[in-house]
Parts: sequence; C-alpha cells; structure tokens
Amino acid sequence: MPKFKFNRLQWVVHLGSIIPLLVLVWDAFSNNLTVNPIQEITQRTGRTAIIWLVLSLACTPLNIIFGLRPFNQVRRPLGLYSAFYATLHFITFLILDYGFNLNLIWQTIIEKPYILLGVTGFLILTLLTFTSTKKSMQKLGKKWNQLHRLVYLAAIILLLHFFMALKFINALAIAIAIILASLLLIRIPIIRKFFIKRQPAWSRPVNNFLTGRKKKTITIQK
Repeated sequence: MPKFKFNRLQWVVHLGSIIPLLVLVWDAFSNNLTVNPIQEITQRTGRTAIIWLVLSLACTPLNIIFGLRPFNQVRRPLGLYSAFYATLHFITFLILDYGFNLNLIWQTIIEKPYILLGVTGFLILTLLTFTSTKKSMQKLGKKWNQLHRLVYLAAIILLLHFFMALKFINALAIAIAIILASLLLIRIPIIRKFFIKRQPAWSRPVNNFLTGRKKKTITIQK
C-alpha cells in the first residue's frame, strides 16, 4: 500500500481543501442551500475554484518574498483542487441547471458572454490538470513550462467570468482582483530579484515548522 508522507503544511492544504465540499454536502442534506439550491451550488463551487486557483498562484510569491519553500510543494495540489471545484461548477451548470440541453446552453452563451469565458477558463484548467503528471513533464520537456504558463491566462479569464457573473461588485471580487494582480507583478524578473535579495532570516525556522523538521543540534564530545 502507498504511504502518505505529508508534512504539516500539506496536511493543512488537503484537509482545508476538502472542507468546502463537506460543508456543501452537509448543507445539501440539511436543506440549507437557500430557496435556489442549484444557484447556490454553482456560486459556491465557482468561488472556491477561483480562490483555490489564486492560492496556488500565491505559493511561488511566498517563496520569492519570504523564502517559504514548503509552499512550492502544495502549489500543484491547490491547483488540482481548484480544477476539481471548477469541474463541479461546470457540471452543475451543464447538467443540474440546463439539463444538458445544448440548444438552451448555446442560446444562454449568446445572451451571456461571461459563460463562454468560464468555459474557456475551465478547458485551460482541464488541460493543465491532465498534463500535471511527472510523465507529462518528461514527455513535454521544456514545452511543459510554456504550456503551464497558461494558468495565468486561465486566472485572468476566470476572474473576468467571476466579475461579469456578479449582479454587483462585492468586496470578495475586488480582493481577489487585487491579490491576483499583485501575484502576477511579483513574477516580473526585476521585482522578483528585488524580493529574493531581501528574504527574511526567520524563513528557515518557519520552513522547519511547516515541514515538521526538527532543528538539528550538534553535540561536541569531550
């Protein structure tokens, strides 16, 4: 049997990523999904998908600014959980909301262009999900990094989809937009180098705590 050797941060990410699904299932069985449960499911899964995508994009900047390398280990899981909730979001729209009626779906896309943005972003995430394996990395070589830069495009497209789907702009949408813009700016080479040179000294003990590693002590024999 495979052994799961997760460190503290990985356990937090995996357990925390399952909580929105558990809450959704609990609310469904307890009839706590408002008077329009399909709309509630659609909105919850959509919000979770974009928030988790932003969290995955935040991992590299946390390493760049603070030297928190363990976050690089949870970047992929966070991205996969984002794709998972995006899939639930898409299935809810396709089957529960529109009953897989392609004519009605196409008519809705024409009337509401933001749905086309959502489908485009979802297809990009799906492509990145299926090529996130080590086998794909070996097969694609240098092209793998180029392909997975599409995650930035997907994030922008899905953010636009999120904004356009809202009846009014709320604080969450503004916060996500500001955070996403900041995360993309940090990846600019000049800004990246600026932060790397100024990484704090406390990053090492924090990294040891996140990974569960004990500080090594050197004993001197007399």
